[in-house]
Amino acid sequence: MSILSENLRYLRAQLKSSQQKIADDLIITRGRYAKYEENESEPPLELLLKISRYFHVSIDLLVSVDLRRFPLDELLQLPDNRILLPVLVDHTGENAIEIIPNKASMGYLNGYNDPQYIESLQHISLPFLRNGKYRAFPAEGDSMPPFKDGTYIVGKYVEKIQDMKVGKTYLLVTRSGFVYKRLAGIEDHSIRVQSDNTFFEPYDIPLHEMLEAWEYECSILRDYDLLDFANNDVKGMFLSLKQDINRLEKYLVR
Repeated sequence: MSILSENLRYLRAQLKSSQQKIADDLIITRGRYAKYEENESEPPLELLLKISRYFHVSIDLLVSVDLRRFPLDELLQLPDNRILLPVLVDHTGENAIEIIPNKASMGYLNGYNDPQYIESLQHISLPFLRNGKYRAFPAEGDSMPPFKDGTYIVGKYVEKIQDMKVGKTYLLVTRSGFVYKRLAGIEDHSIRVQSDNTFFEPYDIPLHEMLEAWEYECSILRDYDLLDFANNDVKGMFLSLKQDINRLEKYLVR
C-alpha cells in the first residue's frame, strides 16, 4: 500500500464515512475512489487537489507522511499544512467582504477555498473593517437571539483554533454546514459550543470536522434597515445618519 492510499483509508475512518459518501462529495464513482484506497491507481493532480481540500490536509502531507503515526489535530495546525484563504479585493485594493448567499451552505463547502467561486460572490466594503479578512454568512434558526433568518453575520477569519476565545461568538464552517454559536470551551480534540437560546443544549464539535472559524464583528439585516455593530460609536453614527436622512426626506416632501 502507498502512503497516499493508507492515508485515504485512515482519513475516511476518522470521518466515519463510507467510500460512497466521499465519492459522491468528490463527484466521482465509488469504484474510482476505491481504487485510490486500494493503491490500484493514483488520482490526477486536479483530483488530488480536490481530495486535499476535502480532507483539509495538504498534498505534501497526503503523499509523504503516514498520518496514522501523528495526532491528526496537531498536523492540521502546522503552518505548512494551511490551505490558503482566497482573498477578494475591490478596485482600491481593499479587502472585500464576500457575501455568502442564503441557503448556500453546500455550495460554500465545495468552494470555500476555490478562488473562482469566491470571485463569483457578491461583495461589499465597510471602511471600519480593515485589519483582517471578513466574510458575511446568512443566519438561520432561532438558537442565537436576536439574530433571525435574513440577518447576515459578518465575521473575521480566525487563523488558528488556539486564537479563539471562550465567551465570544463565532460563525463556524464545518463539514456539515454553518453554525453560529458561542464558544464554551476548547478541548484537545474538540471545541464545545452553546446557543444563547437556553432551549438548546451545548454540544461538542470534533476538530477534524472544523473547516473555518469566523469571529463575530457585526450583523446586517437583509433589508439593510439597521446594522448592529460591536463598535457602539459606529452604530450611533449610522443611526444618526439614518435620522438625518429621514428628516431630509420629510423636508423634500414639503
